[in-house]
Amino acid sequence: MAKKKRATTRGLHTIRFPGETAAYRAARDTLLKEEIKLRRQIEAVAAMRRKLPLGGALREDYVFDEIKPAIDKTAARAQVKLSELFAGGKDTLLVYSYMFGPRMAAPCPMCTSMLDSLDGSAPHVTERANLVVVAKSRVDRIMQVARERGWRHLRLLSSAANTYNRDYHGENEKGGQLPTLNVFARRKGGIYHTYCTELLFAPSDRGQDGRHVDLIWPLWNLLDLTPEGRGTTWYPKLRYE
Repeated sequence: MAKKKRATTRGLHTIRFPGETAAYRAARDTLLKEEIKLRRQIEAVAAMRRKLPLGGALREDYVFDEIKPAIDKTAARAQVKLSELFAGGKDTLLVYSYMFGPRMAAPCPMCTSMLDSLDGSAPHVTERANLVVVAKSRVDRIMQVARERGWRHLRLLSSAANTYNRDYHGENEKGGQLPTLNVFARRKGGIYHTYCTELLFAPSDRGQDGRHVDLIWPLWNLLDLTPEGRGTTWYPKLRYE
């Protein structure tokens, strides 16, 4: 009895699109192989990140200002310690330092663009981890921006009265604000620093900027899929005409 021949196809899969040419398919398969390598590399780096030992213990239990809706639906000023930002059963805390200092007339457009997207993701993220955004400005200025942007889900805190930004590199020695994401973990009865987006401080390849928070910023990931790419001269704005 003759053996059945195994069906063979060219390329990495059998999916094809209307009108595509052999040249397109060959080039796309070459790119696909690189995308597979990139996927593996992303997971390998994530695995290394997960295996990092604990960093330093929290320098101090910083006290932040925030505004919470009161029972009568008016705004009530409150204070919260960093240790109180850990909800029950969630031992990881992500803290994004928003570039909006007291001497800035308006917040950073780049940070604001990223937070526009993160506001929508926050309800999903907070099912697994705690998430807050910290800015050096007074809490009323931060909340005004939140109202203008229509943010509904981000937990926004002011570090105007503490040194969190300076200690964890959301601010430089001259008071300039820096867009960093820090991660803290509650372990062994204490709170420890575990990660910071340090690509911001490392040398960058030409035309790449820091790209330290690109993984959580849909804007650039979408533009990287287009023929034009993200470019090197366009950046998001607070408002568009």
